[in-house]
Amino acid sequence: MNNYFSSNALFTDFYELTMAQGYWKENMNQEVVFDMFFRRNPFNGGFSVLAGNEPLLDAITEFTFSEDDIEFLKSQNIFEQGFLDYLRDWHFTGDLYTMDEGTVIFPQEPLVRIHANLIEAQILEGLVLNIVNFQSLIATKTARVYLASKGAPIMEFGLRRAQGPDGAMSATRAAYIGGAAGTSNTLAAKLYGIPAMGTMAHSWIMSHASELDAFREYAKIYPSNAVFLIDTYDTLKSGIKNAIIAGRELVEKGYNFGVRLDSGDISYLTREVRKELDKAGFPQAKISVSNELTEEIISTLVANGAPINSWGVGTHMVTGGNESSFTGVYKLAARHDKESDQMIPAMKFSDNPAKTTNPGIKNVFRLYDENGMAQADVLSLSDEKIENGKEYRFYHPMVDYRQFTCKVSHVEPLLKLRFKEGKRTAPKLSEKEQLIKARETMTKQLASLDESYKRILNPHIYKVSITEKLKDLKLDFIKKNIR
Repeated sequence: MNNYFSSNALFTDFYELTMAQGYWKENMNQEVVFDMFFRRNPFNGGFSVLAGNEPLLDAITEFTFSEDDIEFLKSQNIFEQGFLDYLRDWHFTGDLYTMDEGTVIFPQEPLVRIHANLIEAQILEGLVLNIVNFQSLIATKTARVYLASKGAPIMEFGLRRAQGPDGAMSATRAAYIGGAAGTSNTLAAKLYGIPAMGTMAHSWIMSHASELDAFREYAKIYPSNAVFLIDTYDTLKSGIKNAIIAGRELVEKGYNFGVRLDSGDISYLTREVRKELDKAGFPQAKISVSNELTEEIISTLVANGAPINSWGVGTHMVTGGNESSFTGVYKLAARHDKESDQMIPAMKFSDNPAKTTNPGIKNVFRLYDENGMAQADVLSLSDEKIENGKEYRFYHPMVDYRQFTCKVSHVEPLLKLRFKEGKRTAPKLSEKEQLIKARETMTKQLASLDESYKRILNPHIYKVSITEKLKDLKLDFIKKNIR
């Protein structure tokens, strides 16, 4: 959902504008290429999920400076009138490539590649990182919860714990891409076409004369959607007993019912509740649980056979839990050289080898084996091709001794053109269509990933490699800059 913030070109770091004025004054507005990539998988995981790039494309379409914005910049007493006049007509005129939303992604590979003049590319940096980083973090977290549940429905209940209204909306959107079955966020359900979910809170039970009265009244109003919250007073001594009484009355009328627990020892209580439901003749009654759930807790409960049919996850899913941010960065990869009139590679060096970037204009390919399982992702220079049926040798991106050889059964290019000279290359999808497509992409790609990469704890490291040509270019840069 685009809003005032993401369509306003002041939504950028102030130094982007001071640099932009410097480029303008020095007549340095040459063509450049920037990559957005990330450095490590969050949550000590084996993969991540790309989300937010469709809202990014929508935002870029509308990203401009209003007359009021120009007046604000003028009031800062740092920008020249000629530069402010330039910004009045500023909009994105370049090319942009991204992977499909919902793509399973890995460190070091470009997720977004922008070809534009230097000022345009610089001003877009904050927007790109803000939208893609947060939504990718939440989609990744949700995908881990989805895998931990072994396919049981996940209800996203995070609105009240999310970081502000925009955080809540973005988190709901990303969580659906990552595998959530529905949301408690009613506005997001409307705007994004996501199933709205939720029944009652403890206040409903506490507002009635008795727990049984609360259950009966709710069942009378919502007979086809009766899920009783049974832990307000005592789960086993009263909650489940009253739920069975009210549930029996519903079943006699041709409906079904379920129960939810929001506190206590979930493993023990769900087993005891299941026994009571089965003993009363209601094996079809489902059990849902919530309360500060994480993928680790869910994985443990599933592994221990806890009889849980669905999960309500809020805080840890929509905030990222113990991971506060996605490690996406935006780095210059190539620039136009006046002397040669060519695009030449650019590379960032660092005392930390992990922060040394891969130079040049790059593509990303996914290699599959004969069974359709992902083998590796390969970064290549833009003029290279990787073809089916051929054998290649690829190299570790840190340009060390590690390498591997494989015969390619099937190769898929991951970066696709989305903007050409400032214009969208394909019709804009509705919010609902975006999410359906992204969710299908996520599901399909997770299925093509070996289980060892999807483990919640200690996952295997998926290969992200570079071609020999890119390796040689990177080594050449390093040798030229060693002092």
